This record gives sequence, structure tokens and C-alpha cells, in this order.
Amino acid sequence: MQLIQENPDLSAYLAADEVIDHHHPRVRETAKRLARDVDDSYEYARVAFDYVRDTIAHSQDSGDLRVTWRASDVLERRTGICYAKAHALAALLRAEDIPTALCYQYLGVVHGLVAVRFHGAWHRQDPRGNKPGVDARFSLEGERLAFTADAASGQRDHPVLYAAPHPAVLDALRSAPDRPHLWRALPTVL
Repeated sequence: MQLIQENPDLSAYLAADEVIDHHHPRVRETAKRLARDVDDSYEYARVAFDYVRDTIAHSQDSGDLRVTWRASDVLERRTGICYAKAHALAALLRAEDIPTALCYQYLGVVHGLVAVRFHGAWHRQDPRGNKPGVDARFSLEGERLAFTADAASGQRDHPVLYAAPHPAVLDALRSAPDRPHLWRALPTVL
């Protein structure tokens, strides 16, 4: 699948906004701590991915009812669904000047992940969190996502790389008072 930048200006994939708030002190402190012992941006990206995947609980897996959507809140509360975890990873990567896009899969509902730009190409990464049957890994040499879209079942990958969260995703997150409500309001189309 060929990934398509929504915005041709690569700087859009480094920008901060209300959701990918990489200028927030919590994001900056976390990025600084993660970058302390790494030698290059690739190693930093892998460490940041592992941090979000492994230390931010996927709220469905952990049973946490809170809904987070802003990157700094995800890092503070250490919980979120796939979209929120993607927002946190995007903020940590952009904080270290690594172009990062938000992207999506349709798996019955819309699933969120990120793409990072290295060596002149975009590489999708899924920080959702591992569990039995899910083994996502950071890779620039072939995708190691949490889920593979099954075209025979109507699932598909969306090729568009967004600089900001898709409005349908953000609306669902912002309007949900808790995770059970969010689960009923997850977008099924973009």
C-alpha cells in the first residue's frame, strides 16, 4: 500500500496542536528522559514506541474507564485506547523532530496508529499495546503492526497520513464521558 501525505508540507508532521501538544512540559520531560541514553533518532523512536506501547495501558485491556485524548493527558494518566496512545507517541516523536503522521485501519471500527518518516519513506507503527495474540513491534523493515487488515472480511488500511487526528476520531474521544460510552461511539468510517 502506498501511503499518501494529506499535507505535502513535511513540517505539518512536526507541528504541535491541542492534541499533539509536544510543547507541554510533561511531553518535553518524558522526551528528554527517553532521549538521554540513545545515540540517534532511530533509537529514540524505538525507545519512545516501546515506552508508549508498554507503559501506557490500553484502557480496554486494563479495564480503565477514563477516556484520554490529549498527548500530555495520556502520558500523565498512563491510559488510553489506540487513538490516545498514537497521539502520545506522535507527540514524543515530534518533540525530537521526527516527522510523525496519524493513520488508521478499518477493522470493524477505525483503529489508530502512527507513521514515522525515516530514510525518505513513511513506516507505520502501532503502539496499541501487546497482549495474547497481539505482538506489535517497532520496525523500519516491514510492518509489525498489532493487526493485519483482512480484506476478505471487509477490513482495510487507510492510506492517508494525517498531520492532525481525524475529526471523527477526535469527536468520539472528546464527547465520551467514559470508555463504555466511547466503545459505542467509535467511528466506523473516515
